[in-house]
Amino acid sequence: MSKKPISLIEGKISTTLLRFALPFLAANILQVLYGAIDLLIIGRYCDSAAIAAVSIGSQVMMTLLGLIIGISTGSTVLIGQKIGEGDKEKAARSFGSAIALFIILAIIITPAMLAATKPILNLMNTPVEAMEYAKQYLIICSCGIPFILGYNAVSGFFRGIGDSKTPMVFVFVSSCANLVGDIILVGFLRMGAAGAALATVFSQFVSLLMSVIYVVKKGLPFEFHASYIKPVRKAVFFILKVGIPLAAQEMLVNVSFLIITTMVNGIGVVASAAVGIVEKILGFVMMPPMAFSSAVTTMAAQNIGAKQPKRALSSLKFGILYSLIFGVAITVGSFISAETITGIFTKEQDVVKMAATYLRPYSTDCILICIIFLMNGYFNGCGKSFITLVHSMVATFGFRVPLCYFSLERCIAAGSLTPMGWCMPLASISSLIITGVYFVWLNKKGLAAQQERLEAQ
Repeated sequence: MSKKPISLIEGKISTTLLRFALPFLAANILQVLYGAIDLLIIGRYCDSAAIAAVSIGSQVMMTLLGLIIGISTGSTVLIGQKIGEGDKEKAARSFGSAIALFIILAIIITPAMLAATKPILNLMNTPVEAMEYAKQYLIICSCGIPFILGYNAVSGFFRGIGDSKTPMVFVFVSSCANLVGDIILVGFLRMGAAGAALATVFSQFVSLLMSVIYVVKKGLPFEFHASYIKPVRKAVFFILKVGIPLAAQEMLVNVSFLIITTMVNGIGVVASAAVGIVEKILGFVMMPPMAFSSAVTTMAAQNIGAKQPKRALSSLKFGILYSLIFGVAITVGSFISAETITGIFTKEQDVVKMAATYLRPYSTDCILICIIFLMNGYFNGCGKSFITLVHSMVATFGFRVPLCYFSLERCIAAGSLTPMGWCMPLASISSLIITGVYFVWLNKKGLAAQQERLEAQ
């Protein structure tokens, strides 16, 4: 079911890293494209209230998705370990425990989200014009939570056995289904935000259905019985132990942007729609550094395990180099053609111009992120993932959110989001300082000595 993996501890580092990172990049782009389709179609056929509603609802769902993906990663690690140990029986039972856990989560999370829809939107200071549309969008999307959980349970299994291409195919087909649904429901039937939500839920159902059919048709690399679908305490504990910290870090970032969106919603529906559009644009921009970060994590871990710390360090250097090519290009392009880029997502000129004032300064963060994300990947590979959580908390709640709050009056006075746009790179500078200091300290100690201590723990 899976191809022979690339050897990361030998061969030319530059080409090995690039080959290993490209599948990550393709999957990340598809994932972000999936979320951007709704906003793109809405921007073409609906007004700024609907755009704001979809952007607000999407951010809420992305925060929830961060939790789900974190826990799914926990199941990936557990299944991967059992496959690596050659214990197919335990791998099968681990998969069964993951399915049972996700069923329990679906039973808990779905009604909780349905009940919390209105309080969440009120808490986010959703503009009055967008409130009803946002409520429709969130209620319908919440009904699709079981499909999201089911798909991520199956995807976690595929990644655990070493197959990353199959989930990518599922995401691609799901994105196509979402696009067709949006064109029909939003474009032709003029159902607005509710139509976009229905298209999203339909595409999620398609991805789950495809994954189940694939498993039934192709089979599993081990014997699996329906009786295995039950929560085994040890397996569930492991999945949560690994998954919850990852989910917490992912949700931390999403929550910070929810807070910022709440602040912007107080300015008005045009500003709210503008921020939603820029966040979608930058979602695409962040894909290359995220992909190379994931690749460097694995490459650094394997090479440190093989007692080749210099090779691990070289993977970081090439990862930063590759990422900066994208980062610098996006920053330059954003300053030159901000209106052209933001105009892709909406025909309303007020929103286009407001979004451009936010995109130009914000785009400089792309250069800093290229370094920070790759440092995160390197630290994770060294077994020092706690530092990524530390600098994320400092940058988010020590700088990004407070700076955005204090920039609000200047944004209102200027009729522009430029002051808030500069808050993003300023916050990232704090992360860069922390990671830089820690990087110097870590390498001064010597990676070889560090690995020996890790093995002794």
